[in-house]
Amino acid sequence: MTISVPGIHCDHCKHSIEGALAPLPGVSSARVDIDARTVTVEVDQSRVDRAQLVAAIEDQGYEVPA
Repeated sequence: MTISVPGIHCDHCKHSIEGALAPLPGVSSARVDIDARTVTVEVDQSRVDRAQLVAAIEDQGYEVPA
């Protein structure tokens, strides 16, 4: 699953978002692409949904467009 996060602009953003997503149940990996301003998350969708991922990103202070 790929999520657009326009506010990504640096390594701090990358570590903050990846660190927030990694411990969620069902998340296998989370990779931030700073240049594309996206987060690619490998998930078990029976354990976590997009809304939970977005909430974790937004809790770090980033806006996720609908």
